[in-house]
Amino acid sequence: LPNRALFGDRMAQAITYAQRYGHSVWVAFIDLDNFKLVNDSEGHQSGDELLCTIGARLSACIGDGDTVARLGGDEFLLLMPDTDGRAMAILLERVLDAVGAPVALGKQLFTVTCSIGVSVYPNDGIEPQQLLKHADIAMYRAKEAGRNQIQFYEEAMHTRIAERTMIEAELRHALPRNELSLQYQPKLDLRSGAVIGMEALLRWHHPTMGMVSPARFIGVAEETGMIVAIGRWVLRAACAQNKKWQNAGLAPLRVAVNLSARQFRDPALASEILAALSDSGLEAQYLELELTESLMMHNVGEAVAVVEQLKALGIALSIDDFGTGYSSLAYLKQFPVDYLKIDQSFVREMLTEPKVAAIVRSVLALGHSLGFKVIAEGVETEAQLAYLRRHGCDEIQGYYFSRPLMPDAFAELLRQERGLPPPHCEARPHQTLLLLDDEPSTRAALKRLFRPDGYQVLTAETAAQAFDLLALHP
Repeated sequence: LPNRALFGDRMAQAITYAQRYGHSVWVAFIDLDNFKLVNDSEGHQSGDELLCTIGARLSACIGDGDTVARLGGDEFLLLMPDTDGRAMAILLERVLDAVGAPVALGKQLFTVTCSIGVSVYPNDGIEPQQLLKHADIAMYRAKEAGRNQIQFYEEAMHTRIAERTMIEAELRHALPRNELSLQYQPKLDLRSGAVIGMEALLRWHHPTMGMVSPARFIGVAEETGMIVAIGRWVLRAACAQNKKWQNAGLAPLRVAVNLSARQFRDPALASEILAALSDSGLEAQYLELELTESLMMHNVGEAVAVVEQLKALGIALSIDDFGTGYSSLAYLKQFPVDYLKIDQSFVREMLTEPKVAAIVRSVLALGHSLGFKVIAEGVETEAQLAYLRRHGCDEIQGYYFSRPLMPDAFAELLRQERGLPPPHCEARPHQTLLLLDDEPSTRAALKRLFRPDGYQVLTAETAAQAFDLLALHP
């Protein structure tokens, strides 16, 4: 197949022709999905054989005036001058099917899919390198979106790449410039209503961008490895702040710190935790580490060993975002953790989605049967609180009680001994009717009709209001 240099020459010729006659030029960047697995399992000779097969299949898909080239590794390029959109869509679908057909290597059949990114002259660029770059960006978007698919370049993709590059560059200076800080969100016991702990949450205040959302920078920190240094700082800062509150005479509480996948795999993790506790003077029982479910299920044998090592330090451990990753109930019993944490996405939908409600009840039952306590995060309404209380949830955190607070504001909350009101106990259950109707006159008439018979009558105008009332009233 043509290489990068020859492909560049042909693309320059195609663009010159397209400029003269007002035609379009289509560039497709093709990358094989999981090709490394073939190389690793079958050897490089089989990998080369697979590449030759894919190259031949691509050549068979295109027309006489088109070009297929190998850029290097498992990357291929297609050049299609003067092609209309409909023909292009059909051709690319044909390419997906051709690449995805099984390939016989030795005595085994292998199936390798591909991700395709497409850019079009002149809409997506007028220079060859610009078109290649944009097709490459679109290909990576296809990878991110799940692989084995086609993505056309959009300006938003370039904006996202530029944003990521800028965030990475600025984040490298965030620690030295003291731009990072911690806020603390209270955790509350649902039986007593008292504040019994807090979660430390990372915040980044940039001098020109202002407050940068964690959604914008945590992923970048993970990918680049900066999360290890940042996580070390978070751990030390949270321990120091907790000890400072204790020294000020406030009730000793447990502070929870999120642990990233990179930190979890760091051999120095245990010594870093011991150093943070020692330097701050905080007792181990007042520190909790939150581990994501997918992090622990990635390599279960190794994860169990790490968790046991951490547990031996005397700290508490919780599984964060439970139910959103790749749960393995067979392995869950092996982890010596203290808490399961129900993800806020379930809490948000549990009053209106029966299947989500069933998941929440199941996690509560599962956690308690395994000897764990269960925390729900993202609790924002009284109805959500009432539902979780009724079904035996142990602890909650969320905006219903408090947003994350700066250290001084959190200390003031503790001094005031603020908390949730204890659960309401009725002497006897009422006979209760819930009336749902969007006509006020209808609701009023029915309420008058049933009230003399001793019913507690609840009325709602919308389904959402009705579900909240169902959660608040047995």
